[in-house]
Amino acid sequence: MSRSVGIKRDLRVSKLETYANYYYLNFRSYVGNQGDCYDRFLLRMSEMCESVNITTQVISKLTKFNKISVNNKAGKNSLNQISNLHPHILTNYLSKHLLDKGNLSNSYATMEHLIKHFKFWSEGFKIKSNVTYRGVESPKGEFGVTLFSDNSSKPYKCKVRSPAYHHLQLVPKMAKGHFLADLVTLVGTVDVVFGEVDR
Repeated sequence: MSRSVGIKRDLRVSKLETYANYYYLNFRSYVGNQGDCYDRFLLRMSEMCESVNITTQVISKLTKFNKISVNNKAGKNSLNQISNLHPHILTNYLSKHLLDKGNLSNSYATMEHLIKHFKFWSEGFKIKSNVTYRGVESPKGEFGVTLFSDNSSKPYKCKVRSPAYHHLQLVPKMAKGHFLADLVTLVGTVDVVFGEVDR
């Protein structure tokens, strides 16, 4: 929502708030100018194309740096040639040819590891009294979780910051002076999920 009015706020590109491995990737964060429904539509379309770009980069880096063996049963087609095709062709290729089953082995193959894992998640560990917040960039905006601890192994309080809740507060001001028929487009481009709001 903020990017549609020209505010470049993206947690993936912020140096202070970046997370995961986004700094290894080359991608764009799109910004609109008008802040109207058409701008929000164009931003969403651009972000979907950018998601395909990010996905192909991650797949390429996984196969390159993690030494995942590639079964190239598709003839001379390399992963780069196939990634330029339609997304459903890419996912079909990945499900059939890319990963060997031997690369998916984990440390939970023995009973001792499973018991240790079960005890860790059932008993937990004590966390000192504190507050922490972490936000991620979701398709609709910043999605954040605030955790409050009280020196026990269970969280004292968990507060979820959903983007739809904050976007819904903007709808009355944005709809002022418009017709009732315009409200359908407005709610559609703001993308309010009422189940996310009423929780």
